[in-house]
Amino acid sequence: MKKIILILIALFIPITLFVSGCGAAPTGQSQSNFVNVYNWGEYIDMDVLKIFEQETGIKVNYSVFQSNEEMYSILKGGGASFDVIIPSDYMISRLIEEDMIQKPDFANIPLFSLIDDEYKNLDFDPGNEYSIPYMIGTVGLIYNTAKIKEDITSWDALFDAKYSGQILMFDNPRDAFGIALKYLGYYQNTVKETEIREAFDLLVEQKPLLQAYVMDQIFDKLESGEAAIAPYYAGDYLIMLENNPDLMFVRPDEGSNAFVDAMVIPVGARNKENAELFINFMTRTDIALMNMEFISYASANAEANEIFMDEFLDPEDSEIMFASTKTLEDCDVFTDLPPHILELYNTLWIELKS
Repeated sequence: MKKIILILIALFIPITLFVSGCGAAPTGQSQSNFVNVYNWGEYIDMDVLKIFEQETGIKVNYSVFQSNEEMYSILKGGGASFDVIIPSDYMISRLIEEDMIQKPDFANIPLFSLIDDEYKNLDFDPGNEYSIPYMIGTVGLIYNTAKIKEDITSWDALFDAKYSGQILMFDNPRDAFGIALKYLGYYQNTVKETEIREAFDLLVEQKPLLQAYVMDQIFDKLESGEAAIAPYYAGDYLIMLENNPDLMFVRPDEGSNAFVDAMVIPVGARNKENAELFINFMTRTDIALMNMEFISYASANAEANEIFMDEFLDPEDSEIMFASTKTLEDCDVFTDLPPHILELYNTLWIELKS
């Protein structure tokens, strides 16, 4: 598939460059010749960074994080300076509330027009003043059919003693509690302390069954067969499946989490116009297609999604990469929580992990 997409890109780039002006820096461009980007691991085709550097002469300094909470901690601590970060919905809401990100100049991001209206003006950024959506996805269960012979349809499998020692769990409170809450039939954004504590009790019962709390390592452990079952992201499953055909993905009957990850510019970014140039570049259809092929997530670029679905996507993978409206009805999108609930999460998480 990649060769076909690269041929398409080779034909498409000249047109896109004319439209976007990505071959030159915008008027008033900073004299700095770099942009510092902070993104999730394995969440971009690294070749697109080389293309950006070749087109603009701007070097990309690229770093990765494993969770929204890790990114927030680094950003809050001021230990590093970034120009572009790519957090998820609820975290963007918190960053706006805490004045940690700034409004981009959308005159330097004309390709924002390619973003699907479905992903504009969402609750975490109602006027789309701060964020430019990047990729869309869902969480589900991935399990190894060579190790688990029965069909898995429920989050219950993560709490089943017969899989003891073969279970992995997300190593961050929001995702772990979210799974427990969904399994218990509660809203993942609940602010009811009794429900959160009930989810905590369930996680306490689960802990002895776990092989490990992990994040990005879930990919390698499931792909290699070191573990048998874990929650993870639908897009990554399609990549893992290429090397381990025994893997199966399911969105549990109780429902799951859907997310929108978006590009934002932190307050204090040293290269704001370079950041805007990079964001505009990442929104281009040809670049969106490269990233979609590499990471197997749906793009926020409507044009890229249409091309990908029509020309390149195996029909049996369509529902995994592009969740249907019916599927999404059973998914919660995380929202930012009140400070006292976040403090409760942190307190319980420390107790759980100690």
